[in-house]
This record gives sequence, C-alpha cells and structure tokens, in this order.
Amino acid sequence: MKVAISAKGVSLESEVDQRFGRAKYFLVCDTENGSTDAHSNYVNLNAMQGAGIQSAANVAGLGVEAVLTGHVGPNSFRALSAAGIKVYTGFTGTVEQALEDLKAGKLTPVDSADVEGHWMI
Repeated sequence: MKVAISAKGVSLESEVDQRFGRAKYFLVCDTENGSTDAHSNYVNLNAMQGAGIQSAANVAGLGVEAVLTGHVGPNSFRALSAAGIKVYTGFTGTVEQALEDLKAGKLTPVDSADVEGHWMI
C-alpha cells in the first residue's frame, strides 16, 4: 500500500508535520517494497487559501491509498475522502514510527476532520 505522511523533512527520521495542507513535505512510502520518495509541498506551505484542497489533490495524484498526519481540516478531509484515500490523524514523533504503527495494524482511519479550517500551529 502506498501512503503519504506529512513530514518536516525528507527522511524516515523526520518528524511528522502536524499540518496536512501546509506540511513541508509528503513522504510517499510503499509498505510492500519499502521504497520512500519525498515530495515538497512548498507551493502550498505559504498559500493564502486552498492549501488543504490542493495538497489533497497532489497526494491523490501520487496514487496513495492513505494519509498519515498530525491533523486534517474539513476541506482536506473532504477532498481526500472523495479521492478514496483513508485518513489517519494524531501522529507525533517520526515518520518511521507512524509507518510502523500502520504496518502493525494499530491504526484506525478517522471519519471526519479533527481541526477547523485554517488551523495553524
């Protein structure tokens, strides 16, 4: 399964970015073959509006089946859901830890956004 994980850096040791739409990077990890590719989200990082929807479209275009992130807003959640992408939230720690939790079957996808739109940390 291909998953996109919001990240503050480009390696598995990077921290999970708490923001989905304004994450610095998305690490696309394939749980079957172990490959990892980093994708910059620079364009949406400082977008005035629409960052969540555009980020959702971008990860959908990468062919992922799931997103792991700290938090997701309502517009992002709707766009991801419409693309058939499962959403998992509440992550802190490293990308590698989040990926291991997914592989171990410890996660349950969420059924709604967990923060309001335009949420900032």
